[in-house]
Amino acid sequence: MKTIRVVAAVICDSVKEKRKIFATARGYGEFKGQWEFPGGKIEEGETPEQALKREIEEELDTKIEVYDLIDTIEYDYPNFHLSMDCFWCETITGKLVLKEAEAAEWLRKDELDSVQWLPADLTLIEKIRRSMSAL
Repeated sequence: MKTIRVVAAVICDSVKEKRKIFATARGYGEFKGQWEFPGGKIEEGETPEQALKREIEEELDTKIEVYDLIDTIEYDYPNFHLSMDCFWCETITGKLVLKEAEAAEWLRKDELDSVQWLPADLTLIEKIRRSMSAL
């Protein structure tokens, strides 16, 4: 089975307090309308952190700071294996413009179950929930 290596940004309002996280709904493809953490494929010669900064600038017109690795998710979809490095991030500059996603939300800890997550992203939700502060 083909493996696809990607990175995902768990963008939060504050890396210290983590009161809200940013999620996007896919605007295309088989999983259109399902929710995920923004990011994308790692290109040859890039570190995961470099790939994440590039992808967020391309997808959301925003510069981010990449912090700690939350987890590497290994997930088997029907046609490929996904290996996804997920990092805590904060925005530096930019307005989070949706160039590829069809919708976006800032979700509080008690709202994490209010959207339909992609299967691989869903495996990360409990770990994120444990790290977030209540408002």
